[in-house]
Amino acid sequence: MAKHDPDLSLLFHALADPTRRLILTRLAEGPAPVTELAEPTGLRLPTVMRHLAVLQDAGLIATSKDGRVRTCAIVPEALSPVRTWIDEQRTIWEARLDRLDAFVTDIMKERGT
Repeated sequence: MAKHDPDLSLLFHALADPTRRLILTRLAEGPAPVTELAEPTGLRLPTVMRHLAVLQDAGLIATSKDGRVRTCAIVPEALSPVRTWIDEQRTIWEARLDRLDAFVTDIMKERGT
């Protein structure tokens, strides 16, 4: 069984929600105040704040406050563990599929097909 990585679990949990992915997509363009992030979601501000808390707990965003304005910024390097895990899984599955392809090819040759 694979080793359980709590940080990776936090990242996947944060990325699992479409609202949080929408927020990250917007933040990829640059920092934004919370009110701007909330606008396209149609959600109330407290709900958006909970989504932002999940993203911040996962390390995907950083926030700062200037007066009454809270601004969020993406932390792109936080996605590195996800990318590494996906690359590892791709390597494993490509190797498995290559072995399956070789097996099926051998069977087809034996049958003369």
